[in-house]
Amino acid sequence: MAQLLEGIKVLDLSRALPGPFCTQLLSDYGAEIIKIEDRTGDTVRNAEPRIAGTGARFYSVNRNKKSLTLDLRKADGQEIFKKLVARSDVLVDAFRPGTMDKLGLGYEVLSQVNPGIVYCGLNAFGSSGPWRNTPAHDINVSSLAGVTDLTGDEEAPAISALQTAGLGGALFAAIAILMALYNRKTTGKGQYCDVSMLDSSISLLAYTLADWSGTGCLPGRGRGRLTGGYAYFNIYETSDHQYISLGLAEEKFWTKFCRIINKPDYIEIHKKPEMQDEIITGIREIIRQKTRDEWNRILGYEELCYAPVLSLDEVSEHPQVIERQMVVRVNNFLDSGKDMYLAGLPLKFSENPGRLTLEFSKLGQHNREILKGLGYDDRKIDLLESKEVI
Repeated sequence: MAQLLEGIKVLDLSRALPGPFCTQLLSDYGAEIIKIEDRTGDTVRNAEPRIAGTGARFYSVNRNKKSLTLDLRKADGQEIFKKLVARSDVLVDAFRPGTMDKLGLGYEVLSQVNPGIVYCGLNAFGSSGPWRNTPAHDINVSSLAGVTDLTGDEEAPAISALQTAGLGGALFAAIAILMALYNRKTTGKGQYCDVSMLDSSISLLAYTLADWSGTGCLPGRGRGRLTGGYAYFNIYETSDHQYISLGLAEEKFWTKFCRIINKPDYIEIHKKPEMQDEIITGIREIIRQKTRDEWNRILGYEELCYAPVLSLDEVSEHPQVIERQMVVRVNNFLDSGKDMYLAGLPLKFSENPGRLTLEFSKLGQHNREILKGLGYDDRKIDLLESKEVI
């Protein structure tokens, strides 16, 4: 059965998390990815912790990609790269803006090589603005976007367990690429997609911006309707020092919950800001009287927006996660003696399902295959190796 993106050829110049996550998503649904690395490889190839000598994080976002080592600073490397661009549909570049232009390989040049190329630049702050060339990691982008200030309790901000800026940027990059490819079907032309992690993060603050607008007050950390300030949308500790989550925003859910815990007096006052501390304190006392398993039995079979707070090992064993095949455990991964846990395919399609292909390229593994496909013979390839072009 054909996959949705079968026939789409992608050149991936990115490393670490955002770009590789984006291209892996495309790969899982049929796109052919050529990962272009310098001779030292993607930084996460050598990052701790390792499995079978390679960083575990590399495996998490680089499955089913071909690896080509290429020095884009050298003329021979640029010649090879342009030949690849001429045969490709998409290029993903996660360098800081202007890096590829300095090499003579920016969009204006490459669009002459291939007018249909969809060139996606994914970086921290985008190709314009005073911060365009500022280096940053996820923590910095989330801080600048206001996400960090809104995460945590009243005492101090907290770092999110998810790399929301990078992953948000990756998802918006994938959307941008697919939009541009769709547009190319009618125009025949590719285009430059300018995707910023900062822009992506701010875009995801839609509800928070709405609350600021509606109340006229800045949202307080740990005090918002959806961030712990209200009793009906909160986390509570159980008697065995586990936690449960309540998301009882709708009247019917809140009413049912209050009756279950024998607190009908909370029903009418639950949306009054001045009553929240009192109600939260009361519910905390009640929830602490039973274990998490006991609350699962009491609340888990009711029609309520309720869930236990699970650890990762519990997540991997949850029946819903197993049914949807969202945590894939590979025993004795690559004969390493360690098990590898990989995220499954997040998008399900009735006619063209994706494919979880557990193939992981060694650095430069496909050099000869790719170059022979471009017309290079063994003698020329050997010469390129000796000149450290590949």
